[in-house]
Amino acid sequence: MNDFTAPQTVHRLELEGRERVTVSGVEDVERFDESTIVMSTSAGTLIITGEDLHIGKLSLDGGELHVDGRIDTLSYEDQPAARGGFLGRLFG
Repeated sequence: MNDFTAPQTVHRLELEGRERVTVSGVEDVERFDESTIVMSTSAGTLIITGEDLHIGKLSLDGGELHVDGRIDTLSYEDQPAARGGFLGRLFG
């Protein structure tokens, strides 16, 4: 029996001033516009907010994304909590 698991992609953020960010470990870009970019990474959901945001380079095969613009925040969204405890066992 062969239990093959793909290696987890390394997640890295490189912020240059507030004008450019490079993200590695990107799995999918969920949505984007000029003020918000939401992406799935190997470390969770990353949300970038700012103004005049533009995706300069996107390589999902390589898992890399370059964003230019005025970057205000980089934040990770918490993963939904697993149903546990008494109520989880009762209703799960």
